Amino acid sequence: MQKQCLFLGYKKNQTSLINFLKKKNFRIKNYQKIPPLEIFKQSDFILSFGFRKIISENIIKKIKKPIFNIHLSYLPFNRGAHPNFWSFIENTPAGVSIHKIDKGIDTGNVILRKKIYFNISLNKFSTFKKTYNFLFLEAEKLFKKNFNKIYNEKYKKILSNNKGTFHYKKDLPKWVKSWDINISFAKKKYKEKKLS
Repeated sequence: MQKQCLFLGYKKNQTSLINFLKKKNFRIKNYQKIPPLEIFKQSDFILSFGFRKIISENIIKKIKKPIFNIHLSYLPFNRGAHPNFWSFIENTPAGVSIHKIDKGIDTGNVILRKKIYFNISLNKFSTFKKTYNFLFLEAEKLFKKNFNKIYNEKYKKILSNNKGTFHYKKDLPKWVKSWDINISFAKKKYKEKKLS
């Protein structure tokens, strides 16, 4: 019998993970908004990637199965909005993580993560867009490589101190108009604005 996967967030043309899961014999239900509780309950596997909504504690309690989220940061650093931007601006670790969703924002138990070092003096990593695209592919790779572990819940929980860092959308400086901005320039500008 075909298993059902609830995929919250990116559409088929935005991520390779939907086709990956189809090849694993999942029937995919793809939502960009919170679906009805029944859809959660009927799903054998629930994955959130690029999902902009907060799933209520009420839903989490009622479905009794994990909801996994892919986040483009090295958790617990840069929870919340624009993690790629803040990792460079605040010199916190960059990377990708997969965690279970709980009632907080990116606070659930981390099950997998990978730290990534960028040399921003290289042209291929000189802008936020270039580093974001690299992180995106790394996140997909991390998920694909560990899919069986994730699906069968055969992973070890990573105990990370929850100090980390967190940002809201509104924290992004007004002068950031494009992700094509040079990272070194942005770091300098942020520092200057802070000192002025």
